[in-house]
Amino acid sequence: MSERILISEVGPRDGLQSIRPILPTDVKKAWIAAEAAAGVTEIEVGSFVPAKLLPQLADTAEITAYARTIPGLTVAALVPNAKGAAAAIAAGAHKITLPLSVSEAHSLANLRRNHAQVLEEARQIGAMIAALPPEGRPHFEGSLSTVFGCTLEGNIADGQIGMLAEALMASGCDEIGLADTTGYANPASVRHMVRFVRGVVGDAAVTGIHLHNTRGLGLANVLAGLEVGLTTFDSSLGGLGGCPFAPGASGNIVTEDLVFMLESLGLSTGIDIDRLVAVRDILTGALPDEPLYGFVAEAGLPLGFVSKGGSISLERKEEMA
Repeated sequence: MSERILISEVGPRDGLQSIRPILPTDVKKAWIAAEAAAGVTEIEVGSFVPAKLLPQLADTAEITAYARTIPGLTVAALVPNAKGAAAAIAAGAHKITLPLSVSEAHSLANLRRNHAQVLEEARQIGAMIAALPPEGRPHFEGSLSTVFGCTLEGNIADGQIGMLAEALMASGCDEIGLADTTGYANPASVRHMVRFVRGVVGDAAVTGIHLHNTRGLGLANVLAGLEVGLTTFDSSLGGLGGCPFAPGASGNIVTEDLVFMLESLGLSTGIDIDRLVAVRDILTGALPDEPLYGFVAEAGLPLGFVSKGGSISLERKEEMA
């Protein structure tokens, strides 16, 4: 198990695309800057999709350019196709993620493309990146969506998953991400899927996972991921975005709770929990009607808790004063 874990904040993309209100651009910038100041080193700032489809993310190019000015921050973005990838590269994204649903029915519903068409987009993106100078190439992730199950097709055969993972790597991807799009994952399936996909594309190509907390297993699934050597976990501040599959449940893992658990295990995230929790004020002020989740924000840190990121509980601070 690695002692240093990368938290990739996806709230500005996955959280905002799931809600109706449109967060003002200046508030997005304040959110991203505040999280970076708290020690978050990778943020998925948006998605390069047509504004008519996701007006919440219409300013992604501007947000990407702004985030690039923050020292030490890896700026990530989701792209649905080669056109979106070209826009992301032009805006300066350090990392781009192309989702490929292993369920073809879901792929058609989500991207309006079958597997062959998405893989062709991946090949075009791979060629586009390869044509850039080495120092200007973004990291290219192919994300296997619905890899733990699909609401339209149910469980997807390992053989199909392995074939698609191999095809993505052959198209020029640097890594394969695993995404629990529907919240179906459990610790056993996480361990199995990581080992299986690594057996196809190699250990170094599978380092991260996107998990949901739809049925309350988000952090348990993170522990399973740690057991098999994953080092990158996606999460959203306050679990922003909700979940259409289980009303009242957080869709994304709550970043604050994830950081607390990892630091409690003696792992380093580099994130100051107190400063991270304070970022919630930006969202509650701008999105007063959107629920935010998280136990740490409500209960506070335990007495004497010290994280590698720098937080120490208020009670302990008072004792030391």
